[in-house]
Amino acid sequence: MPFLDHLEELRWRLIWSGAALLIAFAVAFTLVSNFDVIGLIAYPAKDFLHGHKLIYTHPADPFTILMNVSFGLGIVLASPVIVYQVWAFLSPALHQHEKRVIVPVLIGAAGLFLIGCTLSVLWVLPITLELLGGIGSASLQQMVSASEYFGFAVALTLAFGAVFELPILILALTALGLVTPRLLAKFRRHSFVGMLILSAIITPGDLIISTLMLFIPLYGLYELSIVLSWFVYRAKQKKSRREEEAERIAAASDR
Repeated sequence: MPFLDHLEELRWRLIWSGAALLIAFAVAFTLVSNFDVIGLIAYPAKDFLHGHKLIYTHPADPFTILMNVSFGLGIVLASPVIVYQVWAFLSPALHQHEKRVIVPVLIGAAGLFLIGCTLSVLWVLPITLELLGGIGSASLQQMVSASEYFGFAVALTLAFGAVFELPILILALTALGLVTPRLLAKFRRHSFVGMLILSAIITPGDLIISTLMLFIPLYGLYELSIVLSWFVYRAKQKKSRREEEAERIAAASDR
């Protein structure tokens, strides 16, 4: 395909992705408006508030919260279509063995993203709020702003969903031959520092508790990815040796 045709296809893929995001946002906005999705997200803060409600100090805060939650949910709903558009654009350039790797990777990535978001809402967010609430002083009156809470909750949930993509990403790179377990282990210390910095950048609010709550599973997933990568790498090596042996046998029989 000529270069300009590639650009035209890319343009349409971006248009379809944008349209999917817009439709997903509209659906999410309808769901959040008609069902108590905001109450579900606010539930982890129930014990943290000690019987009080989240407050807002600006007349536009309820609408801003509604838009932020709808946008976050819209990204989740539109992600399968966006991933498909990326796949449809790249698949003609991939070899058959690469396509066999990519399809399970995309399915696994979607599942891990949902697992990460679920764990964030059910486990990480309540623990983070409990730890933060325990730092308070008797001289301070706790009044949690709704806009600050939902900004914190949505950002943390999406961050955890993205973090859980790490194992499937490393497995895909290993299967494609772009990285090896030995290389991953060699750069373990660099990854430790890089992930700590990345966690501090991604997490909103404080620089200690929420950062550690993201960093610990992130680095744990990296170590798990190294172990899983060894299995994939060894399976590739065994397959390669079998193919070489079959080629030698075929070459010998032709003589």
